[in-house]
Amino acid sequence: MKIGMRKPSIKKSIKARTTGKAKRAVKSAVNPLYGKKGVGMVKNPKKAVQNRIYKRTTFSIWDLFK
Repeated sequence: MKIGMRKPSIKKSIKARTTGKAKRAVKSAVNPLYGKKGVGMVKNPKKAVQNRIYKRTTFSIWDLFK
């Protein structure tokens, strides 16, 4: 598991900002559970725990400016 600063990717950052909003709107309109808190733990507990640990042990370069 990674600990420390995540390597920034300009390409992925731009893609997430441009295409993500429309995709999330469509998914939430179709699936009533999409985007709700705690659903990840129900669907795939192992992955949910890994993601939670990763989120708590790493930080972005943008977090340094907050």
